Amino acid sequence: MPRGRGDVVTVREATFQLFRELGLTTVFGNPGSTEETFLKDFPSDFTYVQTLAEAAAVGAADGFAQATRAPTLVNVHTSAGLSNGMSNILTAFMNRTPLIVTAGNQTRDMLLMEPWLTNIEPSVLPKPWVKWSYEPVRAGDVPAAFMRAYAIATQPPQGPVFLSIPLDDWDREADGPAVVRRVANRIAPDPARIAEFAVRLSSAEHPALILGASVAREQGWDQAVTLAERLNATVWAAPASERAPFPEHHPLYAGGLPFAIGPLAEKLAGHDVAIVIGAPVFRYYPYVAGPYLPDGLQLLHVSDDPAETAKAPVGDSLIGDPLLAMQALTEIIEARPAPMRTVEMLPHRMAPTAVSADAEQEAPEGVLTPLQLFRILRDATPPDTVLVEESPSNLAELHAAWPVEVPDTFFTFASGSLGWNLPASVGIALAERRTGRNRPVLAVMGDGSLQYSIQALWTAAQHDANLIVVVPRNGEYAILKSFAELEETPGVPGLEIPGLDIVSLAKGYGCRGVEAGTDDEVRSALAHALEHGGTSVIVVPVTPTVPSLL
Repeated sequence: MPRGRGDVVTVREATFQLFRELGLTTVFGNPGSTEETFLKDFPSDFTYVQTLAEAAAVGAADGFAQATRAPTLVNVHTSAGLSNGMSNILTAFMNRTPLIVTAGNQTRDMLLMEPWLTNIEPSVLPKPWVKWSYEPVRAGDVPAAFMRAYAIATQPPQGPVFLSIPLDDWDREADGPAVVRRVANRIAPDPARIAEFAVRLSSAEHPALILGASVAREQGWDQAVTLAERLNATVWAAPASERAPFPEHHPLYAGGLPFAIGPLAEKLAGHDVAIVIGAPVFRYYPYVAGPYLPDGLQLLHVSDDPAETAKAPVGDSLIGDPLLAMQALTEIIEARPAPMRTVEMLPHRMAPTAVSADAEQEAPEGVLTPLQLFRILRDATPPDTVLVEESPSNLAELHAAWPVEVPDTFFTFASGSLGWNLPASVGIALAERRTGRNRPVLAVMGDGSLQYSIQALWTAAQHDANLIVVVPRNGEYAILKSFAELEETPGVPGLEIPGLDIVSLAKGYGCRGVEAGTDDEVRSALAHALEHGGTSVIVVPVTPTVPSLL
């Protein structure tokens, strides 16, 4: 370890050595005055990924952490930057992403006076969207606080944590080298409870598996297929799943459940036992009254999050790792001897609603429909392309045109908070390079959604990220028009967004930008982007549609 003043080890030296030993050598951030002491003499064996806003830093770090399956450091600017990043910290919490978010604070000698840009209550500000929030009482506690932060972030359920560090702590004397500890990140399910669940599943006449994003996070596709085939059970994706939990071309896969109470119960009618693995029970929005479950259905629930099982309004729960639970169930359930039946595939895949009849109609005057555009995208890109989605009004069409058939090739936000997916796609693209997979990443971004973290395009261009951003431009907040119909609120202002020159914005941030209006033009733009790499933004005017929410 390098030394500071003589044989004195500084807090900075002890902390960065801890980062090395934990593999935390990539830092996403937007530097501020209270963070420059942390970044002083930034080590050459670390990588700093600069963004132009804190929300982009958090989102990019989240995508990077998910794609590398490793915790990641984020550095934001005191209370102001933390506030700017809160929307994407919320999303990271719901995504179960192990981020270590840190911010500077004012000099300890001035904290009592609450000078300008002080984080006055640093442990309070990011709550409830972090697992732990802390400002060390002593400078010497900083390295140990980071070790605790790492342990909390990576233990189930994984999620973001926050540390506030006064700016004068970094040059103080450390207590010595940080103590490195290794922590487990799997929770084995209770064998007695597993045995009970196995009996109930084995005796079911019409069982259903309802799988959530945690199955994908745990690399559980193969185990999920084995369990489904042994049970000969219908497989559903949990409502609004942010990761694809099951191969969508499998004959037992039925699609995504709607995220409203009454319609979801209707979809599960006919099943006598259903088990939810790796998802909440259930993610609902909007409110549509009805029973939580159809008559005659027993619901079982497996989650590694006690808070998730506690708040479920129905169902018998089991706390445990989703992958370990599936493995344990597969070993002891009775195989169903009946031949696998083919389940009718719903056309919406993981979307909460089905494709409307209007979506299949030809568009007037040669303008592409969203469904036509998405079919072109799927046909013209490699099979292992990673899809990132933030286009709320076109979910049904996108999922119908682009079935997810390869693990870890679909990402979106668990929160519904716009502004995560564009920077996340940058982080995912950087992770593809870091891991050597080098798969192309394609982000479908609505023209409204794009504006929430558009600064992320600059980071993509600066790092030459292999990223294609396709913007279906409808000139409106179409999803809000859907809510206006459901909520019976005519005359709501602010639902049109004319006058956006997205091609110029893309070029201004250093990316290639092009508008493509026809099938041939879209295919040509995609081919050029795939051949030349780097970051491209392809804007495609599409027919505006107001989808049904139910």
